[in-house]
Amino acid sequence: MKSFLHLDKTEKLRVGDIPQRVYEQDESVILEIPFNEYTVKKISGNTCLFRNEATQPVIQLLRVSAYGHDCLRISLSSTQSMSDSSDMLNPSTMADKIKLSVVENSTGFEIIDSHQNIRAKINCKPIATKHWSDLLPAREKSLEIEWFPDGKVAVPFKSYDMFAHGSSDSLPLAYVEKNDKIIRTIYSLEARHNECFVGTGERFSKMDLAGRTITLENTDGLGVNSHRTYKNIPFYMSNRPYGLFVNTSSKTHLSLADISTRSAQGLIEDSELDLFIIGGGNLKNILRNYCSITGFSPDLPLWSYGIWMSRMSYFSADEISTIGQRLRKEDFPCDVLHIDTGWFEKDWVCEWKFSAERFPNPSQFIKDLKDQGYRVTLWQTPDISSKSDLAPLAQEKGYVPQLNDTGESGSDFSMQDLVGQIDFSNPEACKWYKNELLKPLLEMGTAAIKTDFGENIIMDADYHSIPAEKLRNLYALLYQKNAFEATQEVYGEGQSLVWARAGWAGSQRYPLHWGGDAESSWEGLAGSLRGGLHLGLSGFIYWSHDVPGFHGAPDFMNTWPSDNLYVRWTQFGVFSSHFRYHGTTPREPYEFPAVSNIVRDWWKLRYALIPYINEQAKQSTQNGLPLLRALILENEQDPTCWYIDDQYMFGDDFLVAPIMNDQGKRDIYLPAGEWINFWTGEKLPGQQWLLNQQYSLHQIPLFVKRGACISVYQHAVSCTDEMKPEMITKTIVEEGFQGLTTCSTLWEKSPYQIQDKKVIDYV
Repeated sequence: MKSFLHLDKTEKLRVGDIPQRVYEQDESVILEIPFNEYTVKKISGNTCLFRNEATQPVIQLLRVSAYGHDCLRISLSSTQSMSDSSDMLNPSTMADKIKLSVVENSTGFEIIDSHQNIRAKINCKPIATKHWSDLLPAREKSLEIEWFPDGKVAVPFKSYDMFAHGSSDSLPLAYVEKNDKIIRTIYSLEARHNECFVGTGERFSKMDLAGRTITLENTDGLGVNSHRTYKNIPFYMSNRPYGLFVNTSSKTHLSLADISTRSAQGLIEDSELDLFIIGGGNLKNILRNYCSITGFSPDLPLWSYGIWMSRMSYFSADEISTIGQRLRKEDFPCDVLHIDTGWFEKDWVCEWKFSAERFPNPSQFIKDLKDQGYRVTLWQTPDISSKSDLAPLAQEKGYVPQLNDTGESGSDFSMQDLVGQIDFSNPEACKWYKNELLKPLLEMGTAAIKTDFGENIIMDADYHSIPAEKLRNLYALLYQKNAFEATQEVYGEGQSLVWARAGWAGSQRYPLHWGGDAESSWEGLAGSLRGGLHLGLSGFIYWSHDVPGFHGAPDFMNTWPSDNLYVRWTQFGVFSSHFRYHGTTPREPYEFPAVSNIVRDWWKLRYALIPYINEQAKQSTQNGLPLLRALILENEQDPTCWYIDDQYMFGDDFLVAPIMNDQGKRDIYLPAGEWINFWTGEKLPGQQWLLNQQYSLHQIPLFVKRGACISVYQHAVSCTDEMKPEMITKTIVEEGFQGLTTCSTLWEKSPYQIQDKKVIDYV
């Protein structure tokens, strides 16, 4: 355990041994496991473990429960059983428990469910050897259990992962104690030499995470091109296949075939270990089963699939109204005008009130825009500034935590002094936030709240009911839960959302989330896509990103994105579940006049595809599949797809390969099946590479499954309010299909000309 074990002189390591007793209790099975004390020593730079024979083992109970046919829950806890009331869990969609029983045999024990499926094998048989030498001590028998989450795929707790006596790079089950109390828990699952891993939240790295050690602790990502990330999720999937969900909000370290290439292991900075090992036979089923444990995403309103226009920030009602009028005048369809930090009396000082000078009549302002087909959404932060008029009340009532005087502050661009973040572990603070701060804005007509930040909390503070070390990761979920519920109380089910940056397991129940502060560069685009793909493999069906990146480079506030990047990121946005422009400089298309006509056409294509997107989203709320979908979800038996992180499926039918360079070139992989080129109608067989393909700025590599039935809105609209269900048509994609001609009426005002169902050259 080279990297996981860092013990001080007051800490002890205890390692699990062969169970002394295995018995049934209620519907579960209990393993009485002796944990022996080990001494940790450094020898020649290596961490070596030596059992302390002078001490007595401590007996701990490992509880095994089966949730349905595809999930095992393995819990090491000081309590009799693990609760289903965790904020990460969603009991209403969890599978019912199945009764487990124990059978003893010649090698140990088997755990069998009520359908006679073997769910675990516990090997107590001595290690088989053929004696040759006494030069080194014999290897001690250790805990060895094969888990069968779905009764078929074996996922073993096993560690023969050693070089010599005392030198081990993994431990099947262990914990660290201090003052006779467990403070960290450790587990290891077997990893094979060719095993791949995906998920763990919003990773900005390659698709296969094998060979990575990852710390799951939310923080401000400061972009999308580092190990830092806003949304860590303690869940991954393996191509074995199985999934593992670590039910904790504590800081968690995962080493996926890295510290040891033979182990997928974790260290949880928590006194309890609660693992859900998830089967299902394939990745799609595993992902659905994970969502049944932590919750599925709900339906979102149709208007949310339209275009959102924003920048950091608009500062007055007049400015926003002028922008809305110009978008309509220049025939740019749009549904949302978002106001970022600039709607308060003092920029960045969030008081949940409009500036009286710059927004003199906010109710009328919002109504006027709604009459034009625009929703208004508002930015906020959970931080309470010392400059805020709310600070005295928040401190007096305990709506913010009691700070310890260390000068620590949360992440905040404004660098303002904070009295703290709203303490969402305090029920009274939640009521205040929902009823006094949000509801007046929502009842005024605000369509949604952007729940920005939430990745960091002030750690040296006393929160109401959750210790800071357990609240940090959970904070994002509680923050979004309260904002979502307030919105739902005003607008109802299916008409509510938030726009959130941070996340943890279960946050998908309170959509939607975007990818954070990407740099306006090709690397920012690539990093954003990677983050979205991994998040989609972690239970989040909706996801968006700032088009065309959030901040400039090298000048954060004053470097504008290039025309090429603006168009290419727009094309990526069209094929994302949600589509928002945002950044530190103006993002309106008419600010990029050389390419604004191209952008208009892509916006119209987006609106044409909203019926398809809406249909796919409704399916995803049932099956947990993301709209922006890694190729492995449809092609997990294809080894190539486990390494592709720069193209994706959009829903069931579209294959999208964004262009990420000024040259307009890229390689494209077509998975198994038959594909129709969206632009030319050419039929192409799958499982082939198209190398060094050239695309003009007007197009991207875009393919549709042959035989797909695509719902299309064929008529030009300025917003989704103008869409009528009876006007939706369905198009079967076969050879000869040409995407633009299916929406010919959309292009009446565009530079494309339709003639004899063929697209004439761009004018």
